[in-house]
Amino acid sequence: MSTTRDYYEILGVQRDADDATIKKAFRRLARELHPDVNSHDPDAEEKFKEAAEAYEVLSDAERRATYDRYGREGLRSGGYAPNFEGFAVSDIFEALFGGGGLGDLFGMGGGARAGGPIQGGDVAVAAEIDLADAAAGTTVEVSYEAVAVCEHCHGNGAEPGTPIETCPRCQGTGQLRAVSRTPFGQVMRTTVCDVCHGDGRVARDPCKVCRGRGRRVERPKVKVDVPAGIADGQRIRVSGRGHAGERGGPPGDLYVLMRVREDSRFVRDGDDLVTAVDVSAPLAALGTVVSVDTVSDGTVEVEIPAGTQPHDTLTVRGAGMPALRGRRTGDLRVVVNVVVPRHLNREQKELFEQLAESMSAHNLSTEHEGVFHKLRRAFGGH
Repeated sequence: MSTTRDYYEILGVQRDADDATIKKAFRRLARELHPDVNSHDPDAEEKFKEAAEAYEVLSDAERRATYDRYGREGLRSGGYAPNFEGFAVSDIFEALFGGGGLGDLFGMGGGARAGGPIQGGDVAVAAEIDLADAAAGTTVEVSYEAVAVCEHCHGNGAEPGTPIETCPRCQGTGQLRAVSRTPFGQVMRTTVCDVCHGDGRVARDPCKVCRGRGRRVERPKVKVDVPAGIADGQRIRVSGRGHAGERGGPPGDLYVLMRVREDSRFVRDGDDLVTAVDVSAPLAALGTVVSVDTVSDGTVEVEIPAGTQPHDTLTVRGAGMPALRGRRTGDLRVVVNVVVPRHLNREQKELFEQLAESMSAHNLSTEHEGVFHKLRRAFGGH
């Protein structure tokens, strides 16, 4: 895999960035693209490989100088190619986050010791609510798949009452040593034993329910409190409701992505709501009172002043969305859509003709407005 994007753009750094800034930018991207928190993103692996390729070039002074002068063509002519052939992204993360000698890149030393507790991964799920529910606050129930501790064997992988023995593959260490090819060259790294999964022990008689894994996939249901003022695309974190940890480690978290359904009556603008109301041209000229829907308080009466023009905006204070943080409530902005009557009958035409004949320049005067102001008003501007 070889990217076509600018390496500096990929890492989000300036072209004069120093080594520490480049390392910090790659560290941040690597954490964001970790498979445990991006299981919902099918492109996470390719994004990580793209970032790793950019870091591989920009962290090497000679390669970076060649890239700055000649671009990718210069790198290719010099024999450079990214080291991703037959390489899984999980292996890259093992090298970066595990005991593969690159843990110092992330300030993690030699990584987590095999056999120790491991925190469970996070889970992401989406939930939909109406705009009215977002305004008032609500509770949603979400269902999702998560790894849980097997209740039959209590997580040890053995049938109750049967012994657990030293793993014959790793001799009880829980670790296997291997040489891996990474984007940064060959590194010696320690991997978790594939038989005991780092525990150092195996069950003589594996649990019949979980087949010796000590964990099983379940589909829990969780009720989540949604605060008033939540916006589309915001996430709610529910601590401890993700995948179960291993070897006594704590569980991960549940992240609920909130989707707020569109409401045909309103457009949301921050904490404000925007709506439109149709008013006939005669009533806009004379002034009237109209009923306008609000998101949570039924309808309110809004006075349309005499002489209201198309796209004039009236404000109903405090009738918008509550702020997610703080006590402020947004406003409801009512855009007046002045409707010119159509399909007039004979009597109506005669009345409009009389009205037109009675109009003077004073009634229609807009001399104080320039042409640009008139165009903005015509197209709904202010």
